Amino acid sequence: MAPFFYALIFAALAIASPHDGGSNGGSKGGSNGGSHHGSNHGSPPDPHAFIPAKSTDLRAPCPGLNTLANHGYLPRDGRNITVPMIVQSFEEVFNLGVDALQPFAKFGLLSSAAPDTLNLDDLVEHSLIEHDASLSRLDTALGDSLHFNEQQFSTLANSNPGVDYYNTTSAGQVQFEMLAQSIRLNPNLTNTPKEFKIRTRESAFYLSTMGDPLTGIAPKNFVQILFREERLPIAEGWKKSTTVITAAVLGALQNVIVANSNWTATQACETEILGPALTL
Repeated sequence: MAPFFYALIFAALAIASPHDGGSNGGSKGGSNGGSHHGSNHGSPPDPHAFIPAKSTDLRAPCPGLNTLANHGYLPRDGRNITVPMIVQSFEEVFNLGVDALQPFAKFGLLSSAAPDTLNLDDLVEHSLIEHDASLSRLDTALGDSLHFNEQQFSTLANSNPGVDYYNTTSAGQVQFEMLAQSIRLNPNLTNTPKEFKIRTRESAFYLSTMGDPLTGIAPKNFVQILFREERLPIAEGWKKSTTVITAAVLGALQNVIVANSNWTATQACETEILGPALTL
């Protein structure tokens, strides 16, 4: 692997120093009121009303991006999306800082054959951002790595029993279990430091955006709605964080998740995927 390119990846996904969170300042979730689907035909009165994807719409292996498209913060058809669109929509909806997302979004652009736009389904390119041991998608070698899979998600859904929230401890334990499952089932598993950092950043993302970004405590029903329905759980009481979710905020959560993941690489480095049919 080219050292410079590897350094760019790690710079984008770097883990910040730990921050000890206080009490959960996020909204506690109520009962799941179910999805609130709009019409699939015509423009809704509210430009950001939830409308699930049509069969002709493109979606990513990422519930966060899909949620933004389903609410019209990104193009609902999932096509011709730019890095500024992604950064602006995550900032507007989740209060995610530019420093936490921009390098990641630029890296995702490599999945597209176009020079400055991507379609959401481009992100299924294996070992670029899409990865094995996913929380909600099958490993590429085992089946459909693009669409949500309930059985795959059940490990996260059923984690942290006895309470109504997920936290950094449960997130790390889930990552450990998902990797163990992939090691057992997938002889073609890709599991390098790059994939681990991406997986850990994603865990920090769902905890911080659906709950309190300083404590990493997130109501279970909010997280489950995000993954299963790819919908903002506004009707259930979710609100955007008042804390800007910077790279440092995510990094503090990541450090605790890492400590509970008991992770070891099963390979040192894989071929670098730079885009469709383009490798180093």
